[in-house]
Amino acid sequence: MSAPLFKGVITALITPLRDGNVDEAAFEVLLERQIAAGVHGVVPVGTTGESATLHFDEHKALVTLCVKLARGRVRVIAGAGAPATNEAIDLVQHAKTVGADGALVVAPFYNKPSQAGMVAHFEAIAEAVQLPVVLYNVPGRTGVDMANETVATLASHPNIVGIKDATADMARVAWMRAHIRSDFALISGDDASFLGYMAQGGHGVISVASNVAPEPMVALYDAFMASDLASARSWQDRLIDLERALFLDSSPSPAKYALARLGLCTEDVRLPLVTTRDDVKPAIDAALSSAGVL
Repeated sequence: MSAPLFKGVITALITPLRDGNVDEAAFEVLLERQIAAGVHGVVPVGTTGESATLHFDEHKALVTLCVKLARGRVRVIAGAGAPATNEAIDLVQHAKTVGADGALVVAPFYNKPSQAGMVAHFEAIAEAVQLPVVLYNVPGRTGVDMANETVATLASHPNIVGIKDATADMARVAWMRAHIRSDFALISGDDASFLGYMAQGGHGVISVASNVAPEPMVALYDAFMASDLASARSWQDRLIDLERALFLDSSPSPAKYALARLGLCTEDVRLPLVTTRDDVKPAIDAALSSAGVL
């Protein structure tokens, strides 16, 4: 039985900004912190990386920088989603050219394609570029939901190697485990249900919370993999307030506030996002304390 190409704790990196520009120095600090904590991979310029507000040249430059800085020490899965198939192909091709290990491609947003349209979209990408593709289903952001059967159809393509499932629906991972090849990576896109997702047969998480608390997230994963469920539940209990607090305002603003409290970057985001509301900040502060990172 083959193992999935991608697994473990994979951090959906924020994109630090300063005075309206990408803060490359802060990005390097954040990436090195992730690697030191033992995460298994990173995703630059995904949803948490504010891909929707970055220019294409900024997007590509950040993927290039991430691959360069990582130096093979951790897998880099480049965010490469776009509402138009030709744009997504361009981003995936760039990711391959600069040496990324894979591409995270979100379901096309705004267009609201049919299931057949999503199959055609992802198959066109997988045929155009020989780079491992991880599907990304996040209906709350895209307005479309990839049906289980659609995922199963796409999983038959050798270049499509996994899915980030941000629905928090435990029945989905159980169905996929039963109906899709064993080396297809089943990755949670929801921190709060990460442990439950793993218990149903998942292989890891693409995480917002690990931006802020990478060591506890890795400890949770390691405890589960060692069949120490009591420790895994203990780590989940420690993290749950933080995992929820980071979504009390539009993400990634709360994560950036938390990282600013840790002295790692500014709170800056790019419009139409704004910085975290003042009434939310005390809850984030309390969650940082309960998670043991502040």
